[in-house]
Order: sequence, then C-alpha cells, then structure tokens
Amino acid sequence: MSSDSSKKRKPKVIRTDGGPQEGKRSRTDVDQDAKYYSEEAEVDLRDPNKDYELYKQTCQDLQKLMAEIQELKSKGNKDCAAEIEERRIQSCVHFMTLKKLNRLAHIRLKKGRDQTHEAKQKVDAYHLQLQNLLYEVMHLQKEITKCLEFKSKHEEIELVSVEEFYKEAPAEISRMEITRGDPHQQTLSRLDWELEQRKRLAEKYKECLANKEKILKEIEVKKEYLSNLQPRLNSIMQASLPVQEYLAMPFDQVHKQYETARHLPPPLYVLFVQASAYGQACDKKLAVAIEGNVEEAKALCKPPEDSQDDESDSDAEEEQTTKRRRPTLGVQLDDKRKEMLKRHPLSVTIDLKCKDGSVLLLTFYYLMNLNVMTVKAKVTAAAEMTMPISAGDLLSPDSLLSCLYPGDHGKRTPNPANQFQFDKVGILTLNDYVMELGHPYVWVQKLGGLHFPKDQPQQPVIADSSLSASHMERTMKLLKMRLESRLALHKQFASLEHGILPVSSECQHLFPAKIVSRLVKWIALTYEDYLELSYTKDVVEAGLAEDTHLYYMALIERGTGKVEETYYSKPPFPQMVAQPVIVGDEAPSEQALMCSRLFSPSQFSKSKLQAAVVLNPGYSFVPPVFSLCLNWKGEKTNSNDDNIRSMESEVNVYYKELCGPKPGYQLLTNQLQRLCVVLDVYLETETHDNSVEGPKEFPQEKMCLRLVRGPSRMKPFKFNYPQGFFSHR
Repeated sequence: MSSDSSKKRKPKVIRTDGGPQEGKRSRTDVDQDAKYYSEEAEVDLRDPNKDYELYKQTCQDLQKLMAEIQELKSKGNKDCAAEIEERRIQSCVHFMTLKKLNRLAHIRLKKGRDQTHEAKQKVDAYHLQLQNLLYEVMHLQKEITKCLEFKSKHEEIELVSVEEFYKEAPAEISRMEITRGDPHQQTLSRLDWELEQRKRLAEKYKECLANKEKILKEIEVKKEYLSNLQPRLNSIMQASLPVQEYLAMPFDQVHKQYETARHLPPPLYVLFVQASAYGQACDKKLAVAIEGNVEEAKALCKPPEDSQDDESDSDAEEEQTTKRRRPTLGVQLDDKRKEMLKRHPLSVTIDLKCKDGSVLLLTFYYLMNLNVMTVKAKVTAAAEMTMPISAGDLLSPDSLLSCLYPGDHGKRTPNPANQFQFDKVGILTLNDYVMELGHPYVWVQKLGGLHFPKDQPQQPVIADSSLSASHMERTMKLLKMRLESRLALHKQFASLEHGILPVSSECQHLFPAKIVSRLVKWIALTYEDYLELSYTKDVVEAGLAEDTHLYYMALIERGTGKVEETYYSKPPFPQMVAQPVIVGDEAPSEQALMCSRLFSPSQFSKSKLQAAVVLNPGYSFVPPVFSLCLNWKGEKTNSNDDNIRSMESEVNVYYKELCGPKPGYQLLTNQLQRLCVVLDVYLETETHDNSVEGPKEFPQEKMCLRLVRGPSRMKPFKFNYPQGFFSHR
C-alpha cells in the first residue's frame, strides 16, 4: 500500500532547457514549488552528507527493530503481539525513509551525469575550436612557406651579366639612374632587354629557316642529278675494269669492300679500317679483305618483325615441338653453348708478306655473345720446304702466334664477364674451343679497339679506333719477325737433324778453324720429358720453362769409341796387359796376332754432351736456354762440375756475342757451334796420366794461354779473334 501510494504521489518532473541556474531561483519558481511537491527541487535543498548520515541511522534503527521483533517472537507470548505490530509499523516507516533516500540518490546521480555531459560538451566545443585554430595556423604556415620558396620564371632564365646589360642595352631600357639603386627595377629592365633580344633572335631564326628551305630545295635538285648520274658512273667503272687491272689500281674492288664493311661488327670494322690505312701508309704488300656471308650479316642488322607474326610462329613451333620428342637437358646445353660461341658471319683476313715471298694469312673472327675477337693463322712458304721431324710445332697454328707479347698465350678469354656466361652453360674454359674458334689473344682485342680492364668495374666495352691505331704498327712488325724467325728455324732444323751446323760467313770469325766435336742428334722433346731431366731443375725453378715454350735435345759427341792400335814386340811395363789386337771392327791379321796390344780402358772412350734446349716463342728477342750434361768418365752437370756451369754461361749468358747480323736468327746454330768448341776445349785441356804409356786420348789442338785457373781448375772457354787463342773470362 505504501509503495502504491508513493507511486501515486510521485511528482512530475518538469525540465526547462535554458532556464535559470539552480543557485539563482526566481520568485515564480519558489511559488511554483510551494504549490507542487518536487523531489528534484528537494534534492537541491538537502545536504547529501546529512542524507548519508540519515541512511546509516535508519539502517541501524531498522536492524535494532528487527532484532527486537525476533526476540519477541522467540518468547512466544501472546501479549507481545501488540509490541510486534508496533515495531513492524516503525520498520515500515524506516523502509519508506530508505526508499526516499534511494530516490534522492538516483536523482543526484542523474543530475551529476547531466552536469558531466554538459561539461564534456563544453570541452568538446573548446577542443574543436582549438583544432580549427591549429589547422588555420598550419594553413597559414604553408602559405608563408610557399611564398618564401616561390621562384619566379625569370630566375630560370640565364640573363646577361649586369655589366654587359649596362654596356649593350639602350638608355630607354637600362634607365641607369633608376635601376642602379633598385634591384627590382634593375631585374625588370634586364628582363625587358632579354625580351628584346629574343625578339631579334626569333626574326633571325625565321630568316635562317627560309634559307634552310631554299638550301634543301637545292639539295633535292642535286640529289636528283646525282641519282641520274649513278648509272652512268657504273657503266664507266665497268668499262674501266681492264684499265684498273692493267694499272694494278682496283678501285671497283676497293669500293665493294667498303660497301661490305658497313655490315661488319664494330671491332672488325675498326680492324679493317686501321689495317687498310696501315697498308696504304707503311706496307704496300699488306692485303686486307672481308670474307663471309654478306646476306646473313645484313639479316642480323634488320629490325625484328611484328610481334604478332612472332607469336604465331612461336605457337606453330610449340605445336611442332609438342608433337615431336622434347630435347633432353644435354641437347639444350649444347644448343646454348653453340649459341654463345656463335661467330659473326663476316670475317677480316690480313695477308702479311715477307721479303722472301712467304705469306702469313691471318683470319679474324668476332664472337658476338662473348664480345671478343679470335684469330687463326696459316703460313704459305715462298718455296717448297723439307719438313724436319723436330719442326712440327714451329709453324702450327696453335703455337705460331703464342706469346707474341709476353704472357699472351691465347688460352683464356680476356673478357672477365665471359666466365659468368660460361658458368651458365657449363663451359669450363675457352681453351677447349680454340681449335674451332681461334685464339683470343690480347693483341687481337687491341687491334679491334677492345680493352677489358681488370681493376675497374666492367662497363660496356666499345671499339676504340685510337687504341687499334696505337698498336697496329708494332703488332704487324712483330708478326713479320715471328714468321721470319720461325721460317729461319725451320730451315736450320732441317740441317740440324742431318748433323750439320749451318754457320754463315758473317759468323765464321766467332769460332776457330778446326772443330772436332760434332752434332749427331737433334730431336724435339715434350714439356713433361723436359721436366723429368735431372739437370734441368734449375731452369724450371727459375720460371724459364713453361708449357708454351718449345723443347729440344741436342747430342754432341767427340771420339770414335773404337780401339786404337799400338804394337810392341814385348810389354815395356809389367802393369800393361797383352791382348789380341783388334783393328776397328775387322778381324785381326796374323801380324797383329804376333804382337801385343797395350791399352788403358779410359783411353778409347767416347764423350757425349747432352744439351736440353728451351726455345722461347719470342726467339730471337729471347735467347734459348741450354742445360748441359756431359757423359765422360761419369755424368757431369752444373751441380757437380764448375766447368760445365761455365760452358752453360758461354751460351746462356754471353749469347749476345753469338747473335750475328741482325735480326739474329742464327743465334741457335751459333750457340750449338759454340758448344762444340767449348767441348773440344774441355776435353783437350784435361790432364793426361803420364803413368800410362800411349797417345793422349784427346790431343790438344786449341791454343790456350793457360790450361786451368784457380782452385776450381776453370778452363779457358773464351775465343779471341783474330789471334785465335782461348783465354779465361
């Protein structure tokens, strides 16, 4: 009942937005409150702390009443019913008080939330105003920055200097009395002068265009005249061919060559132009030509066709490949290798002619994907030559041009970028393909104007004609000298294999008149055989023997090795042994058997001097190197005999005495002849055992000032001309 009545009596809350504040209540509001009860108005008048104290007091009283009711009920007396009812009524009153306090608390909470919301709205409004102000400040700062960073168009114009402006501009534009002190007016005046100049230049440009059109019309007229003249010139050139052949002036052929040269790749074109220029200026016998398929070269220069056609072709190819069996991985790698090692269809040939008529034919190729040049060589002798066995590698294309410059053996590609290309297709080194492609010598790249620096990052290499011109003359001279030296060695080897040492008349004074030792064998060695020789280790360790060099073995002998005869009626000394007499290879005669033959074993032996020769590809600029081994009374080399070392010095160290007339192609034969001489001196100056009766094994035929010198018993190997005696160095 009480709750229903409270609900009925609950006042209606009337809110008025924008009304006066609570602290300032008007008189009409007070009168209105007097007429109507309002808990919201009561909340403003009540103290929350007092309500809280009232709430606690009410709760305590309620607990006390409940305890008393419980106690009265526990007694069970009938007289206590009135007291219990009285306390129950008091409890209800307390409950009503609590409900009112609860409603007041809810009203206070609602008012607090409303106040908080209003305060929050005010804060949001202030924050929005702040953001608007900040955005406006930022916008103003951007505008200020734009104004400060603004660059006028006139700043991009390169105006004439101030001094030149005042010097050239007229007075009505320069206005010196105004613009001198005002930079702004000065800039405006300079811009006016720039505009005036540009107007003048524009008029001049129009005049030049008119002149250009006039000249172009004249050029078209002349072109038409020349095009009509071309057929007539062709007929004249065709009619003059017999005259050109008779006068050895092949203008038509040269013209065709230069027409073909347009399709050469840049390195071969640079080589062709520079070699032709060198031939015209320095070597009239030099012949330069272009060989190959011109049509294929033209096809390489054509632009690719339409992409649609390519797509249709590729589709057709795919259909064919699907029908056929797909290639294996090995076949694909082979195709990639062939494509990578593909040569340009055109090549350049150079014919170098020597004085004796021999020709060195050089064919230069260009590997398009590797960007390197290669060369193949072929020798045509002037006359038919005998082919000695030991001269097999002298004129072979693999070794003829090797090491034309020191260290340039042509077995590796000079382009460092090629190694990465080789790794993709499984090529270990280009040396496996040089027999087919040619040798990529460094000097070949330079003749084509190509240079590959190793200490700098790789840039696209472009053919440089100045590089080719700077190396052309020296390289051509080296090629001629290489051919002449190899041909000279070829002739010498033919004589050496027959035991003949060809010494020219200009070199006869270097040797005595009589030389007993003779060359009996001359053979070629391999690099591995040379390394196995025990007396060549010093040369190998010194780095003077490489696999690009040529190796030979010379055998020089003295003595017949046959038993020489000495007849006695009886043995003069008891230590001598009497044996049957053998005269050479013939059976002994009766008279010889009646006599006694006296000999000592060392008296009739044969001396053999082995000479291992290292022939550098740069012969005769680089002399051959000799290593000696003498088989006589044991094996003697430079390690156990000082005189053998001195004999090696005579040919290795003092080789300049044996060069002969320039260019010194007779050095090898002169060195071998000197070995024969020093072997005679070595054997003839050996001491003779006087205890053994009989002739001296190697009688002294050379005149020597002193037979030996010093503790090491050095022998006199130096020949003095024209006195004809031998002395120590």
